[in-house]
Amino acid sequence: MWRIIRINSIFLCILVLCGCGKTPTPRPYGYYRIELPEPAYVLSSDGKPYRFEQSVYATPRKIVNEGEGEWENLHYTVLNADIHCSYMPVHGNLRELTDDAMEFVYKHVSQARAIPERVYANDEAKVYGVFFTLQGNTASPYQFFLTDSTEHFFRGAAYCNCRPNADSLQPVLEYLEHDIEHMIESFEWR
Repeated sequence: MWRIIRINSIFLCILVLCGCGKTPTPRPYGYYRIELPEPAYVLSSDGKPYRFEQSVYATPRKIVNEGEGEWENLHYTVLNADIHCSYMPVHGNLRELTDDAMEFVYKHVSQARAIPERVYANDEAKVYGVFFTLQGNTASPYQFFLTDSTEHFFRGAAYCNCRPNADSLQPVLEYLEHDIEHMIESFEWR
């Protein structure tokens, strides 16, 4: 009996002495490094009633939606993201189109911490619109609409094709924001 107690005591002492060492240090959660390409742009030209400078890394993908205007996605393979674009001619329904665009933005209000708006106005090109930044873990971090107030209405929304996590996606979101701002600033009606 005493022999078993001695063996257990020696084993316990060895375990305690070996267990002493460096104090464990908690490490922050890390994210993969995302290599972003240098921004470069090309003028879009497909016979549409509008044109703008789009990223050379964005591939246009046309979506057929009969009776609902022209839809197109700009797909960023390198970023795993899309900008969903839609064009609608205005036939006295500008208020309805802007309300619809605002409804799309404010569907994300439950997930967004804040939704700041930036108004764009280019009197020379007759391009007017609003750019929304949806802060937080939202499905669509950027949305915007542009119009000439009489004939044309264009709406866009950015989506990352992954689970929304604003912290890990921050470099991609900043890149998309810069591209969308460039798109809006170079936008013109034909």
